[in-house]
Amino acid sequence: MQKPILEELEKQYGDRVEFKVVDVDENQELASKYGIHAVPTLIIEKEGVEVKRYMGVTQGSVLAAELDKIL
Repeated sequence: MQKPILEELEKQYGDRVEFKVVDVDENQELASKYGIHAVPTLIIEKEGVEVKRYMGVTQGSVLAAELDKIL
């Protein structure tokens, strides 16, 4: 459910934001590093520092508003 939302946001913000999707089953070390316990978990980082975390499916409008604040 989250993937189409992220794809739409990537169309809108792709020139200013780098989107990465990680399969936590295949990348358990990375999931552990970021403390991911629920899927989906969305982490927004700026300059390598986490500024916001969302757990569960998150609406595009919520994510867009947060990206607009950060950018």
